[in-house]
Amino acid sequence: MRLVSVSFLREGQMRLGAVRTAEAGGMVFDLNLIEPRLPADIIRVLESGRDAHSLARKVVTEASPEVAFELNRVTLKAPILRPGKIIAIGQNYLLHAAEANAGASKYPIVFAKYSNTVIGPGESIVIPKLTQQVDYEGELAVVMGRPCKDVGVSEALACVGGYTAINDVSARDYQQLTSQWTIGKSFDTFAPMGPTLVTADEVSNPQALDLRVTINGEEMQSANTRDMIFPVAQLIATISAVMTLDPGDVIATGTPSGIGAARKPPRWLQPGDVVRVEIQGVGVLESPVVAEL
Repeated sequence: MRLVSVSFLREGQMRLGAVRTAEAGGMVFDLNLIEPRLPADIIRVLESGRDAHSLARKVVTEASPEVAFELNRVTLKAPILRPGKIIAIGQNYLLHAAEANAGASKYPIVFAKYSNTVIGPGESIVIPKLTQQVDYEGELAVVMGRPCKDVGVSEALACVGGYTAINDVSARDYQQLTSQWTIGKSFDTFAPMGPTLVTADEVSNPQALDLRVTINGEEMQSANTRDMIFPVAQLIATISAVMTLDPGDVIATGTPSGIGAARKPPRWLQPGDVVRVEIQGVGVLESPVVAEL
């Protein structure tokens, strides 16, 4: 099931939706219109547990195409509009660590992004006036589905609500101002996310997904999630040993090699660029780039 946070143009309000593909193209169902008992946002669906998930799946499966909207008639927002936590992982692919002149870390490199960074598919990455060294980092994002504390690796994936794509946009000059990376990662619009939340039952193995990033059609990053140094289950176990993970919390699992900062000359994002993050079985996230006014 592919859940979305969506604004239906006829009402102009945020609602819970689901995307179903048809021969004529993607269709979006207003789940709150079809089934008023469903919560109006994805985090509340996750918090409501198995019953809400089952009800949403039943609605999507049984809904008639006549009650669907074409994708171009709605505005998709980030599936998780305001995550309680965005926990990001640095240098989680060996070749990316190497291009940063580092080796494999013995413990995950953990830093934070904040909810102000989140934008949805098609929304613009804004290059701040403070920096011209804005970089891209396509990543698999894990969205937690239930409260999770001190779980083992073998139980960790059972805590996942779903997966989506994220772009860990980074201002490299600000990132290097201190030993901590967070300030360079936290400008507004620096976490495009989406386009949907693919529920965990549809991703049988999060360590077998091709990931590709292009800018204006030119390939910049290409890898498979099997190349992660710390797999998803291990990340969840390690993080949950320290903090409780709540429904809707997002883990950005790290980017592969090919970032702009490592290129010669560096390839910084420019106004007019379109960044495309594509993850097998998860979806395609496109973001135009504009300058701050």
